Amino acid sequence: MTSHRPETLEHAPLGRDSAYPEHYDAGLLYPIPRAANRAPLGISEEALPFVGEDEWHAFELSWLNARGKPMVAVARFRLPADSPNLIESKSWKLYLNSFNQTRLESREALIATLEADLAAAAGAPVTVELFGVDDAALAPQRLPGDCLDDLDIEVNDYTPSAEHLVVGEAIVEETLHSHLLKSNCPVTGQPDWGSVLIRYRGPRLDREGLLRYLISYRQHQDFHEHCVEHIFTDLLARARPERLLVMARYVRRGGLDISPWRGTPGETPPLPLRLARQ
Repeated sequence: MTSHRPETLEHAPLGRDSAYPEHYDAGLLYPIPRAANRAPLGISEEALPFVGEDEWHAFELSWLNARGKPMVAVARFRLPADSPNLIESKSWKLYLNSFNQTRLESREALIATLEADLAAAAGAPVTVELFGVDDAALAPQRLPGDCLDDLDIEVNDYTPSAEHLVVGEAIVEETLHSHLLKSNCPVTGQPDWGSVLIRYRGPRLDREGLLRYLISYRQHQDFHEHCVEHIFTDLLARARPERLLVMARYVRRGGLDISPWRGTPGETPPLPLRLARQ
């Protein structure tokens, strides 16, 4: 087993051929420091402008019980936004697959192992829940608030630009969402499809401008977590709301989906919540 240490993407398993492990190996987890991507947004690790979590679901989790019988579950992980590292998704998948031929005494033993390994990689406590594959807690739901997607707008800009964000003088409290979010993996260029929810109290956001802004991520290459932080910091700077919550629900890839959220202190998202296409 290798030790956990943040490195650059140059050595990450993402975008490379990989031999899938047959036995447990915590050293497969690949941490990536958050600070490098936050610095260009003016985010200081010592004074984060938000609270939040990265919520992951794993749909390809299996292990052997003490008698060698395969067990399966869906796992939900919650990684705090103030952890020094995020965990690269392909390394996470390889790590989870390393349990496929590993015998464990109980579900509790699996949870304890997952929490310890993920916390070591992230540099902060990570919570783990296991669900049966037909558990009602995983049933799809709908995002609350008004959907922006039926607005008839012209779009010519597909790289993030806060110039699209326009606010009025009226103070409102509203929840808006869109299913048109798309960004791209910063290593492989593969598309990442998602939905985004914005809940705020402050000067009214022009809805057409907000939708153009969200669509402008369409050719942007970045991790899911950093896209959400980018949206949050742009909205905070341009609209100066009293309260703000930004939450994305990304479609799964490789058996993993991720739903990061960032909010001003005191804000909490409508969790747990999963969408039909997740």
